[in-house]
Amino acid sequence: MPFIEPCLPTLRKEKFDGFRAQVHRDGQHIAVYSRNGKDLTRHYPALVRTLLKIATQKFIIDGELCACDGEGNPDFGALLMRLADEVSIWVFDILSERGKDYRQLPYATRQYKRDLFMGRTGSPLIRNSETFFDPHALLHACGTRKLEGIVSKRIDRPYLSGRTTEWVKVKCDGWTETR
Repeated sequence: MPFIEPCLPTLRKEKFDGFRAQVHRDGQHIAVYSRNGKDLTRHYPALVRTLLKIATQKFIIDGELCACDGEGNPDFGALLMRLADEVSIWVFDILSERGKDYRQLPYATRQYKRDLFMGRTGSPLIRNSETFFDPHALLHACGTRKLEGIVSKRIDRPYLSGRTTEWVKVKCDGWTETR
């Protein structure tokens, strides 16, 4: 399946620091794409080796590449300079698995399928982007850790390529104080 234009969040005033990435696997072939479709595969060989260990032979996942410092905080500089040997991907959506296209399914269904898929990955380099139901507490926690912000999707909507208001990004600016 060719590169799929990613669903892009609309910035609201009120993400891990990393690179948006889409991973395509078809047998022993792995491709890691940027949000613009640029092939990043050769830049992250350790992650590619890990992705090849997943038992599922055909899939497309959507996520964020992230390098973390010794305390588990995102280190965007290390990611940019490719200094981190263990760049991880935080998977927030699954677009296809075993040749089945999931994009028309509601996010809640894709999330369930993503969680099943993630249960089979068995690697700390492939991480599940969790669901949180208290956005204010999450923004506060992200602000305390100096993360960029959060991305929210409507659970009843399909995956739509391009910029959409069904998916919003909220920056953490000003959320470190108690609300």
